[in-house]
Amino acid sequence: MSTNWNLLHEKVSHHLQAIYVDVVIKTPVGELATILLQKMRITKDEDIIVSAAHNNYWDEGDIVMITYGDSITNEQERPLFTLLRFLHTYCKNSINNVHILPFFPYSSDDGFSVIDYSSVNEALGSWDEISRIANEYGLMVDLVVNHCSARSKWFDNFIKGEGPGSDFFFTADPGDDLSQVTRPRVSPLLRETQTAEGTKYVWCTFSHDQVDFDFSNPDVLVAFVDIIRLYIDKGTKIFRLDAVAFLWKVVGTSCINLPQTHEVIRLIRTLVEHVDPSIILITETNIPNRENLTYFGNANEAHAIYNFSLPPLLVNTLVTGDCRYLKSWMMSMPPAQNGTTYFNFIASHDGIGLRPAEGLLSDEEISTLVHTMQSFGGKISWRASAHGQQKPYEINITLFDALQGTANGPDKWQVDRFICAHAIMLGMEGMPGIYIHSLLGTSNDYEKVANTGQNRSINRRRWDYGELETLLDSPHSQHHKVLTRMSQLIRIRKAQPAFHPNATQFTLQLGNKLFGYWRQSLDRKQSIFCINNISDEEQAVLLSDINLIGTDVWINLITREEITDVGGFIQLKPYQTLWISNQDIE
Repeated sequence: MSTNWNLLHEKVSHHLQAIYVDVVIKTPVGELATILLQKMRITKDEDIIVSAAHNNYWDEGDIVMITYGDSITNEQERPLFTLLRFLHTYCKNSINNVHILPFFPYSSDDGFSVIDYSSVNEALGSWDEISRIANEYGLMVDLVVNHCSARSKWFDNFIKGEGPGSDFFFTADPGDDLSQVTRPRVSPLLRETQTAEGTKYVWCTFSHDQVDFDFSNPDVLVAFVDIIRLYIDKGTKIFRLDAVAFLWKVVGTSCINLPQTHEVIRLIRTLVEHVDPSIILITETNIPNRENLTYFGNANEAHAIYNFSLPPLLVNTLVTGDCRYLKSWMMSMPPAQNGTTYFNFIASHDGIGLRPAEGLLSDEEISTLVHTMQSFGGKISWRASAHGQQKPYEINITLFDALQGTANGPDKWQVDRFICAHAIMLGMEGMPGIYIHSLLGTSNDYEKVANTGQNRSINRRRWDYGELETLLDSPHSQHHKVLTRMSQLIRIRKAQPAFHPNATQFTLQLGNKLFGYWRQSLDRKQSIFCINNISDEEQAVLLSDINLIGTDVWINLITREEITDVGGFIQLKPYQTLWISNQDIE
């Protein structure tokens, strides 16, 4: 028997003891650990992979494109095939990882109410198409771990009181003290459900079609480990743990970020890294910044966490022309230790979350941002506060339209402002995630909002491939301009060692109209000064303020212009970016 297997079994048992410390479970912890290892096909007879916690399984070349399986369609082919064709045609030299949002059969929430975790939605394609994409790109897949569809077989069995799933769901009593529960929605928390065993009240964090699992039942954990192994077999390299902060519930608490939730993530980390050390876990925790940071653990939980505070702070910066809050936040962010990194994004299939701006922007500033976005055609989604008040939870708008102007109204700088936002993100410490509609410069889809009645639909347009192709090939269209400039920035970024996700980052003090930071490669050979004019007026940067070393040759990587006077100044146009480097790497 492998000694490594025994040590791994002991480690898994330790995780399980911590998870179920307050729960009486039928299966002994040691036996449960054996079951989980069997589900992951980690056997006693094989050499056990020993993973190093502080290895970086990513570099400056990693860019993730976020998309639905049917964001682009063609009547003649399955959407997943069309997606692959789009990637080949327009993204071959820029994108190397693809996050396909839930591609399983579902009943609501555009895929996040999963009916069957083990199959591909036939309207999109099959596992064959998924495998083709996984063979050419790093595949990122959602593990929708907090809840499933009320139309799933598991929930049918819960209602019947028999079969797999009959005891998978969390219930509470309407008389319980639920006043502390953190809610991302304003819908009632409990769903009254008639079952074979009488009336039960099922916990629904998000909607009554999304019924929450009860992870205090180990069978739920076993089922999800089975699912994880299936996704690995299908080529998954990155797991996005959806809404994972809500996973463990204890009545009388906030039911968010509980210790057992963190321990479940540590367990999943232990299991997947002993199958393939290069598999990455990313936690999707749309919560205040301080709480979000805890999901790194001690390099033993998430490999990456969503940098949720970045979208509201960056949009606020660009519409106010004032970077003080973005700068303060960046200075407060701890460097991610090796083996962990930030997952940076500024647009997603959801919207611009406002909870991660709490404590970073005042209520008044958030209110101003909300009103500005509404004036640009944005919608607002609400949540219930602890005192029953409705508070803005999320701004629903395409990023392209969110940056169409400033707090004073729309202006002529929309494309430049939009590119500036991405230049800031692409240069920052962390791995960039770019929503497909940001690559395409997509505007608000009001027709889809009207058809679905859902605010989030505004940023979930479904493009016809032929129409999109015409626009992308037209030099005068916003879509061509955006894709061309975005692709250029991405290609430059991918070649720079100083843009490694874990390279050193230092915030520059250049006033409130210029947002800047310095990056240095891990081998300390390359430095890049990233300076961005975040205002609608020209700004001068004094090169003496950033202390360029006079013996080095400095070049602006974006324009290819050499900096000849390191003691002079450069005039920046509105929303212009400089990437000043001492190494000319193309």
